[in-house]
Amino acid sequence: MTDIANDISSTIGRRIRSERALRDWSLAELADRSDVSKAMLSTIERGKTSPTAALLVRIAAAFGMTLSTLIARAELQGGSLLRESDQPQWRDPGTGYVRRHLSPVSADMPLELIRVQLPAGTRVSFPAASYAFIKQQIWLIGGQLQFTEGDVVHSLGPGDCLALGAPCDCTFHAPGPDAADYVVALVRAR
Repeated sequence: MTDIANDISSTIGRRIRSERALRDWSLAELADRSDVSKAMLSTIERGKTSPTAALLVRIAAAFGMTLSTLIARAELQGGSLLRESDQPQWRDPGTGYVRRHLSPVSADMPLELIRVQLPAGTRVSFPAASYAFIKQQIWLIGGQLQFTEGDVVHSLGPGDCLALGAPCDCTFHAPGPDAADYVVALVRAR
């Protein structure tokens, strides 16, 4: 693992430990709520592994937040302007997909914007629980994207925008030949 990857893993691990402490949850309670083993959570909190998006989504959902919020809180201090050079970027070690958090972190702003680059041929799946407290739309900038929402497959081309329905298991797939480049707009339910 590179020094940069170690720094990101450590930062995310500290944030998870901090979120758990804020809620006065034991490691066992977070494990129960997230369906991630205590051993894995301990390894993540200590920065000894670079967790995949699938694991981080389950942990974030247990805290009632999105993956992007968890990552942004790990790296940002807040404020109303987030310069491009300061936007946190995270690469999933399992798939190589890259998430860039575009929005400033603000407790009173329910909107988040995330830009994703999903390599050609890659699939990323998320459980319904990760969508339980948000509404979202996907706007495809470039490439092709097949988005599976439950049993329904949506094929998106550049410029297409999809509003997601009720929470269900979802899969993002970039069939190629190019990476899928898209923006996800999330609104937290109040």
